[in-house]
Amino acid sequence: MSDDVVNVEPKKEHKGLSFALDFGPLLVFFLTYKFAVPGDNPVLSAIYGTAAFMVAIVIAVIVSKWKLGKISPMLWLSAVLVIGFGALTIYFNDPRFIQIKPTIIYLGFAVILGVGLLRGKAMLKYLLEAAYEGLSDEGWLKLSRNWAIFFVAMAVLNEAMRLFLTFDLWLTLKVWGITILSFVFAIANVPMLMRHGLDLGQDDEEAEETK
Repeated sequence: MSDDVVNVEPKKEHKGLSFALDFGPLLVFFLTYKFAVPGDNPVLSAIYGTAAFMVAIVIAVIVSKWKLGKISPMLWLSAVLVIGFGALTIYFNDPRFIQIKPTIIYLGFAVILGVGLLRGKAMLKYLLEAAYEGLSDEGWLKLSRNWAIFFVAMAVLNEAMRLFLTFDLWLTLKVWGITILSFVFAIANVPMLMRHGLDLGQDDEEAEETK
């Protein structure tokens, strides 16, 4: 029993840390934008938020390498784009650059997954580093297909929000709405994944009870 605890706890801890590293910099951006600049100056608030975002993403990369021993492809791509578009945002004093970043990330992953599917490879398996234990190759292919479609939809949605909403409302929906939507989509895929061998960590007795 003690061995089970030892084996399970680090996985849970690493998943929590990975989520914090992915979501934390965006939350820093949101909080800095909301509270760092007194008065009503959305452009200046966006500039301060962007600078904080850039610092936070660099810290996230360092912590990921230090604590996890690796940096996920998603975090690498986010860091490159945050620093690149963040620098443009600050230089041109225009927050639209930081708004374009999610669209590029979504389309980038959609293209990676799409090209992999055309070649019969589930690129999501490499991006997530086999996070779904027991999942069959067919399951990985279907999951990659679903997420490719989701990323394209998110790119379209982000562009629509960027064009038709204020920066303040866009940022609020980006931080909370898109995050919740991503969780809901991930959970919606679980029944399909279970049909293709996903191991949820149940022991034999628990598995029998759930049948």
